Amino acid sequence: MGQPLTLVAADSHRLGAYRADPAGKPRGGVVVVQEIFGVNHHIRAVCDRIAEAGYAALAPALFDRTARDFQSGYSPEEVAKARKFIETPDWDAMLRDTAAAAEELKGLGSVAVIGFCMGGTIAFLSATRLAGIAAAVCYYGGGIARFADETPKCPTQMHFGEKDDHIPMSAVEEIRRKRPDCEIHVYQGAGHGFHCDERASYHAESAALAWKRSLAFLEKAIGKG
Repeated sequence: MGQPLTLVAADSHRLGAYRADPAGKPRGGVVVVQEIFGVNHHIRAVCDRIAEAGYAALAPALFDRTARDFQSGYSPEEVAKARKFIETPDWDAMLRDTAAAAEELKGLGSVAVIGFCMGGTIAFLSATRLAGIAAAVCYYGGGIARFADETPKCPTQMHFGEKDDHIPMSAVEEIRRKRPDCEIHVYQGAGHGFHCDERASYHAESAALAWKRSLAFLEKAIGKG
């Protein structure tokens, strides 16, 4: 459904991206922010699903500054390699690249950001630091607790797995305490990466409910023009 394209960030960095458009007139735009595994098959599939829901979806390749077109699977060896990209994350650079994707979509109407894992944290930071973002949806963002003192400028929704071995429930409770302005959901029996049907941690029931909630959130925030 989608196609590759090139974006240009504010510092003139050129990065790849994947874009999927709906069959009819877009109801708005959604920036899809990757996990540490790059704009891989799963992230492209998320874009396609968002396009099927009526939005233009665009996933910027945030690791192009280090390794162009990096994509990864989920074997232990691949996970170990991918984690090296976030040993010292440059959040500001990734936000510039996310902003470039939002800029590409802004002519279509309101723009939201949805992100997974690393991308979940970036979705939250997009809500707090970027101008013109209409909504943010954050799936198991491991860094959100660290930035929870920052106030989102737009409606923000979060999804966490109760059995996430990377994000303890104490961190989620800290986020709840600091960010009562955010909509936060916890899924019983779900672990980290529960939304990805290509990972062993996939939790079908939680993924279906989280996706339903995400689409309803986007509908309310940007889907009515």
